[in-house]
Amino acid sequence: MKIGVLGSGDVAKTLASGFLKHGHNVTMGTRDAAKLSDWTAQNQAGRVGSFAEAAQFGELIVLAVKGTAAADALRAAGEANLAGKPVIDATNPIADAPPVNGVLRFFTDLDESLMERLQSEFADARFVKAFNSVGSSCMVSPQFAGGKPTMFICGNDDPAKKAVAAILDQFGWETADMGKVEAARAIEPLCMLWCIPGFINNDWVHAFKLLK
Repeated sequence: MKIGVLGSGDVAKTLASGFLKHGHNVTMGTRDAAKLSDWTAQNQAGRVGSFAEAAQFGELIVLAVKGTAAADALRAAGEANLAGKPVIDATNPIADAPPVNGVLRFFTDLDESLMERLQSEFADARFVKAFNSVGSSCMVSPQFAGGKPTMFICGNDDPAKKAVAAILDQFGWETADMGKVEAARAIEPLCMLWCIPGFINNDWVHAFKLLK
């Protein structure tokens, strides 16, 4: 597939490299190409452009920016370039405030997720929440003694979720579909839970597993 990755941080670079590893074509979108100089040096098959260029290029879009910048990044990408395309939403609504006893602060509440806000503004994009509940070091080919970890996803469009589930399978995950966009109210706070061992014990290598 042609993948457009919006962002230039660790999550964006890790996922973009993962897509290249699995044979996809990737264009990364950024406001500052210099931030991706290390990535382009190691991934010469990948391309870098503006948010709009990456969104136009991609058959599937990955939104991997700070939650506070998510809407602006999508606006820069262009609503027309997102229309009808699956958009993996890897963002979390983390506030610009320090954690309290290891617990992050969000700028949303439990009655409205960030993904719901984005889906409302960009109604023609097919958002799927994924990759928000684990650190970048474990996103591609995770290796745990307990077996494949679980990625919780949600979204309103079933074909988009099927496409994301196929990617997750390629990347070494099992998928748990939690339903429509409102489920992001529960999935986004998994970021809080995942980060607590990191802040308290400096343990950043773990993931969630759904047992049935």
